[in-house]
Amino acid sequence: MPQSFPLLAVYPNPFNPTTTIKYQVPEVRSQRSDVLGHWSSVSLRVYDVLGREVATLVNEVKEPGEYSVQWDAEGLASGVYVCRMKAGDFVATRKLILSK
Repeated sequence: MPQSFPLLAVYPNPFNPTTTIKYQVPEVRSQRSDVLGHWSSVSLRVYDVLGREVATLVNEVKEPGEYSVQWDAEGLASGVYVCRMKAGDFVATRKLILSK
């Protein structure tokens, strides 16, 4: 099982108009160090350079494991976007470049 919440890869990047984002959800320890939880609330959202949310790709509770989600940016302008993953206290971001 994964031990951290990394955003593994965004490919292709730059992309036109779709890209795939891979991420991991680890087992989460409860307040008792001997008890492992099996679910994490995960959100994966995409923002433009002005900070406006343009897509919600994931917003649900996930079991530990490796996942991927595809983003179709059809209809959006070329430019830089930011993918933000949040799970509990963990936050990670990746830059995405839409090139038409």
